[in-house]
Amino acid sequence: MAKLTLTTFLSLDGVMQAPGGPDEDRSGGFEYGGWVVPFADEGMMQFMNEVFERSAAFLLGRRTYDIFASYWPKVTDPENLIASRLNACPKYVVSTTLGQEPVWENTTVVSTDVTAEVARLKERTQGGELQIHGSGTLARSLMENDLIDEYNLLVHPVFLGHGLRLFPDGGLPTAFELTSSRTTPNGIAIHTYRPAGRPRFGTFALDE
Repeated sequence: MAKLTLTTFLSLDGVMQAPGGPDEDRSGGFEYGGWVVPFADEGMMQFMNEVFERSAAFLLGRRTYDIFASYWPKVTDPENLIASRLNACPKYVVSTTLGQEPVWENTTVVSTDVTAEVARLKERTQGGELQIHGSGTLARSLMENDLIDEYNLLVHPVFLGHGLRLFPDGGLPTAFELTSSRTTPNGIAIHTYRPAGRPRFGTFALDE
């Protein structure tokens, strides 16, 4: 059974929208696309290579899939680990509008009974992780069903004040265990968390 992991870039205020370029996602009037680029460094790339080394298959939302499919098939350098994994490994895209015969090789469309199908994919995937990258709408849906086993959050030192966030108001309260942490030279704080059940609550005792 594969571990289902989520890897995503976040701003300090939790925004995950359009990290890689101005035109990735302008929904909601978002004008800050490409906010990751000024902070990208060798530390970030090293971590991302480590993540992709563990990949066996990918689970993507439609918007992220379209962004990836427009770029990564054109990268044919066998030394590029990310391209090699994305192009060769099975890809499952959750969409009700994408045709059943997508152009990007090794792609399967998941259009119905998504929660049950993701559980089946976790059971069937062998030899590495089933990975989600970005794909905020999909990630939030899976979070509600406790299906994500590990979160890699790359928090960038920038406040945006607007945009789609990973953790929404009204989401399922969840406690997490920090399993690893590092900081890159340009100040990206990379945290890996595992869900640890429902949160506990209390109060600090006051001296009488």
